[in-house]
Amino acid sequence: MTLPDFSGATPQDRLASLRSSVSGRIVFTTSFGIEDQAITHMIREGGLDIDIVTLDTGRLYSETHAVWAETELRYGLRVRSFHPDPQALAALLDDWGANGFYHTKDARLACCGVRKVEPLKRALAGAEAWVTGLRADQSQARGDIMGIEFDAGHGLAKAAPLHDWSREDVAGFCDANGVPVNALHAQGYPSIGCEPCTRAVAPGEPERAGRWWWEQDDAKECGLHVDADGKFVRAKEAVQ
Repeated sequence: MTLPDFSGATPQDRLASLRSSVSGRIVFTTSFGIEDQAITHMIREGGLDIDIVTLDTGRLYSETHAVWAETELRYGLRVRSFHPDPQALAALLDDWGANGFYHTKDARLACCGVRKVEPLKRALAGAEAWVTGLRADQSQARGDIMGIEFDAGHGLAKAAPLHDWSREDVAGFCDANGVPVNALHAQGYPSIGCEPCTRAVAPGEPERAGRWWWEQDDAKECGLHVDADGKFVRAKEAVQ
């Protein structure tokens, strides 16, 4: 697959270029954070044939469900949801308990694996490209993400059309276009995941400091974008 050149293009143009370059299915995974809301708006306003899906972990904030419903109404779409496998979830609870993730990192990774990583594999099955809301300045671990690259772990092209946008860029776009945003953003939650694993951040803290805050690790990730060693999946060739 020849990856489109994202350099110097707007996020809207990047999405359109990706769609014209990929003949098969493209999937955008949204968690209804502000970056994902901006991309949903771009996809719908651009009339792009890109599937919009989400991972419903079973432990999302009520505010996330509220903006999910508002988004469907605003854009006249149905966001397809992927859920944890019931048998795997039952085994997880038997092994670690309901909140075992607070006690060991192994338990936390197991929980993310069942509630997010495995459902993501089903969501991406058969797709040729995956669109994400990653930004390079969200955390130190994400600092070198590319606009588009080949994700060897999932065997597809992975695009981050907002990779070079700032938080302010995204917020300004959403304000200017009347994009629905999660109410938690205004309450000190720049990054929103599952309710038990997300807290508000203090002024001056990094955006993702509230995710799994009890772990002493600057490169905390759930496993959606990293390999078995906890490193971002990199490709030999990538285009900014």
